[in-house]
Amino acid sequence: MLENYHWINEPKHWKITGENFTLQTDPKTDFWRKTHYGFIRDNGHFFFTELFGKFEIKVKITGEYKDLYDQAGIMIRQDESHWLKTGIEYVHGQQQVSAVVTRDYSDWSVSPYAGNPPHIWLKLFRENEFVEIHFSSDDIHYDLLRIAYMPPSDSLMVGLMAASPDGEGFAVDFSHLEITQDSPKDKA
Repeated sequence: MLENYHWINEPKHWKITGENFTLQTDPKTDFWRKTHYGFIRDNGHFFFTELFGKFEIKVKITGEYKDLYDQAGIMIRQDESHWLKTGIEYVHGQQQVSAVVTRDYSDWSVSPYAGNPPHIWLKLFRENEFVEIHFSSDDIHYDLLRIAYMPPSDSLMVGLMAASPDGEGFAVDFSHLEITQDSPKDKA
């Protein structure tokens, strides 16, 4: 499934083993634009494919988060100024379920992920101009994190994201990746 994927900011260490995709984030990497901190960073790791129309992406993420803002999840990207990233972000010793939506300026929302569990399941659904973000600890019961606006676009870059804004890097494993989407005939 991962043969049609490409990199934005390929990390030094990564591998695909069967259905598992693992990487070690490079230090001082992030995706962020302007808001609050006043800087732009577009050097996080993003392993993506191009999707069209309505789609759903689901993945299990297991990370060895250790430094402030270590993060891993799913990203949907139109270009460097219009994107969404969601997943776990490590803040002051606590995993947070996080979403950043960027339309030239980044916003950030977090919710504590109680107990720092070993993994999280993420599921995103895209249709027209919106994206629904859901998360789960067991891949059975999902909670809605956010519904976000994403400008309409013929195609989007969609895939797996990780970064270490303040840290020296950490290991993360992505598994059970599933993507479903409308076929071209369904769009007619």
